Amino acid sequence: QVQLVESGGGLVQTGGSLRLSCAASGRTFSTYAVGWFRQAPGKEREFVAAISWTSNSYYGDSAKGRFTISRDNDKKTVYLRMDSLKPEDAAVYYCAADRTSNVHYVGSAINEYDYWGQGTQVTVSS
Repeated sequence: QVQLVESGGGLVQTGGSLRLSCAASGRTFSTYAVGWFRQAPGKEREFVAAISWTSNSYYGDSAKGRFTISRDNDKKTVYLRMDSLKPEDAAVYYCAADRTSNVHYVGSAINEYDYWGQGTQVTVSS
């Protein structure tokens, strides 16, 4: 079992930046890919970005060019740096771990992910 805890959310002005963290604990985190998803009120949960164990990364359209995902395997932590934030980026951001054995694999489908954190709120004021 893996536990994921997100942090770093908060209130930021349009154009500002935030760095979210996803800290993992528990049985094992080896080879897992980690993704970030977000969900705004009344909307479906959507893919933001993901990173493989070997740091292959993949971004959703909303994140390309503005967000950067990275990981520190020794610290069992994945980060999401968000720049040039817009009001439409406001949502609860969730990190999730994919229990894949392929160290290079990174996926974007919600149903690929096995463990989820509780989420952290990001609010962007206009």
